[in-house]
Amino acid sequence: MKIKVFITDDHYMVIEGIRSLLQNEPGIEWMGHASNAESCLAYLQNHQTDVILMDINMPGKSGIELCKEVKEKYPGTFVIGLSTFNQQSFIHKMMENGASGYVLKNATQAELIDAIITVAKGKTYFSDEAAAALKKIETSQIPLITRREKEVLELIAEGLTNIEIAGKLFISSATVDTHRKNLLIKFQTKNTASLVKTAMQLQLI
Repeated sequence: MKIKVFITDDHYMVIEGIRSLLQNEPGIEWMGHASNAESCLAYLQNHQTDVILMDINMPGKSGIELCKEVKEKYPGTFVIGLSTFNQQSFIHKMMENGASGYVLKNATQAELIDAIITVAKGKTYFSDEAAAALKKIETSQIPLITRREKEVLELIAEGLTNIEIAGKLFISSATVDTHRKNLLIKFQTKNTASLVKTAMQLQLI
């Protein structure tokens, strides 16, 4: 069984370049391309494809938004993020929205084929540069927090309430609440769950 591959990208040169890398591969069937999110969704209404190579930065609906929509409507279709950016935030957002892999546009033919075969098996694939970007934590991304805030953060991560944290640290629950609000602001998160998730990604807890 050949792996059916489709690409969504607004740059014709990228589409042609990738098509030329894949079209003669015996295990891959080239299904065509779309230049934006709307065309991709229209194609999927009438055709089945196994893997979509999806550009992240497209006019209109981004690849990050499109990825989420595709995975909600067609959970059996695997998405590989395709980008010139190897920033952590882009990679995390794509993976959070259901992507199975992430490859940079300068990937070699071998990397591209490896990525397609890997995700088609239900596994996750990162190109070398994307994997390195995930491991690299930019110090500018890490908020400066006090020793007390770090203690509160660790106890929040353990699932303790404000009252329980106050009891452990011998401070008032109002003070704990202030620390919690400050942490949400510093980490630019809206709730406790995303605060803990972000802190874990930055290896602070």
